[in-house]
Amino acid sequence: MKENRIYNFNAGPAALPLEVLEEIKDSFLNFAGSGMSITEISHRSKWFDDVINDAIARTRRLLNMDDTFHVLFIQGGASMQFCMIPMNLLHEGDTADYVNTGTWSTKAIKEAEILGKTVNVVASSEDENYSYIPKDIPFNSNAIYAHITSNNTIKGTQWASFPETGGVPLIADMSSDIMCGPFDVDKFGLIYAGAQKNIGPAGVCMVIIRDDMLKRVPDTLPSMLKYTTYASKNSMFNTPPCFAVYTIQLVLKWLEETIGGLDKMEAINREKAGLLYKVMDSSDFYSGTVKPDSRSLMNVTFRLPDEDLEKLFIEQALENGLGGLKGHRSVGGCRASIYNATPLAAIEALTDFMKNFEQKNG
Repeated sequence: MKENRIYNFNAGPAALPLEVLEEIKDSFLNFAGSGMSITEISHRSKWFDDVINDAIARTRRLLNMDDTFHVLFIQGGASMQFCMIPMNLLHEGDTADYVNTGTWSTKAIKEAEILGKTVNVVASSEDENYSYIPKDIPFNSNAIYAHITSNNTIKGTQWASFPETGGVPLIADMSSDIMCGPFDVDKFGLIYAGAQKNIGPAGVCMVIIRDDMLKRVPDTLPSMLKYTTYASKNSMFNTPPCFAVYTIQLVLKWLEETIGGLDKMEAINREKAGLLYKVMDSSDFYSGTVKPDSRSLMNVTFRLPDEDLEKLFIEQALENGLGGLKGHRSVGGCRASIYNATPLAAIEALTDFMKNFEQKNG
């Protein structure tokens, strides 16, 4: 299996830990002695109960959460949460603060506005093409929540520390950096993360919601659009995406047992990102697109002197077993997505290739 694999720098769906893939492969046809695949077992069975409950328990341990938080698994990806959050949490007359740091923040704001909700964009980095994370943000004390996108996959920015909101519950789209390191979960009223970047495959979104936010959910919403539906039924009101949840469970087990927790994961991520940024900072050939204090540990974005060289770089990188380095179609350039599952060896191979490519084409 290893011999035919490339180093995967795709932004999402993205790399999964090799040992997780191998465990899935080994148990796929006969999961836990059931005589069935994980894709065939009933979501009402003890087998799947064990899977989803273990995934929840590991999430609680990794993030050091108490019982006031509920871990939900919802289909529709993070994009579904752009509308579910204001639908569930903003009542008539309520307002919410949003910080606009690029594409995904912009989409979240748009969905709230489509619903006719009152949204205050209290800070934005649009003035410099979303190349930085705003500071000293004037949050409103009467806001029901303050929404941020913790990491921008397209622009390559990330919050180095989360903002002080003066007691207003923080909500974060952590799709691309959840579990990349430890943080104080008690600041948050709700966290959501499409799994396909840092914790699993496409098809499910992890939502972590606090009791006080859950109590705001009105009874008048459709059942499948209410957080209370998922919380009351352990995310099994209807058939959940069983395989995606199972894969998340295995990734969380890998984080907890193989890596040794989020402190160690963060140290690895900082080492990986540091190697890439060092190459960029010591070169006139590669230029980063983000201000240094806003650089992402997950998505490293950069440009070459011209688009023809970028095209050649991406082509030759793939020929050398380095895939997924093309920048997002909306911005161009190059991007290395180096999520938790991307091994240090992949970064070392990429930096070696970058140095050689510059010597030949610089």
